[in-house]
Amino acid sequence: MENEKSSEYLHGTHPAEQERLSLLNELLNAGSLRELDLRGLERVLDVGCGLGQFAREMANCTGIAVVGIERSAEQIAAGIRLGIEKGGSSLVQFRQGDAAQLPLEDDEWGTFDVAHTRFLLEHLREPLPVVEGMVRAVRKGGRIVLEDDDHDLLRLWPEPPGVQQLWQAYQKSYEYLGNDPNIGRRLVALLVEAGAKPVRNSFVFFGSCAGHWRFAQYAENLIGVIQTARATVVEAGLLDAAQFDAALAALREWSKDATATIWYAMSWAEGRRP
Repeated sequence: MENEKSSEYLHGTHPAEQERLSLLNELLNAGSLRELDLRGLERVLDVGCGLGQFAREMANCTGIAVVGIERSAEQIAAGIRLGIEKGGSSLVQFRQGDAAQLPLEDDEWGTFDVAHTRFLLEHLREPLPVVEGMVRAVRKGGRIVLEDDDHDLLRLWPEPPGVQQLWQAYQKSYEYLGNDPNIGRRLVALLVEAGAKPVRNSFVFFGSCAGHWRFAQYAENLIGVIQTARATVVEAGLLDAAQFDAALAALREWSKDATATIWYAMSWAEGRRP
């Protein structure tokens, strides 16, 4: 099921969502950096960079400003403000543009050591042109790194009442917008289709349990990301507003359980340009 406004970003760019994205970066960036294993002096292209938090961390590792591509002027403006606040305004060269038509100069194509994207492809009706552009952007032997969701991986324990149906509706809201909630399992295939040679796939663990000092933040992120889809879920008839709100309330109550556990991981795939 799709509507005519297909391939939209489900979560929006309003301030509350920008705060959630900042929290997500705090929780996830260390794991992504471990997998990326930057050695220093790499020239990095970050496609769909959002507020630029991860781009700044990559730049801190390489010692070279990261070129960050972002479609939303709101996100770029907020990212520039955040960089000034954090003292890293020179670490990201923001460029507004379409990820499928990368705004690179003629002499920049084929020069990057690493092209990276995270949580972008799941929001695109046609993700392949983005990956093809990333392959073109790197030098021969350069790295193309794709990180994204496979929402079917989520497991909660104990299972909160109504939340399984809520999560299924959340996933179907992606499909309603023309997107793929489980694109993580397709990342290697996308690399091959784009002309890259896949060399590695992995997971970045993104779970937690009650008792961990950051569990409340993991639970807050999960609740927040579902909340952003409320209007779409209701509009699509996947759940009515009362069902959505009751299940979300159950999830909030679950987060106080001493045995509450989130099992989840982000899919990771890496290829090289032949």
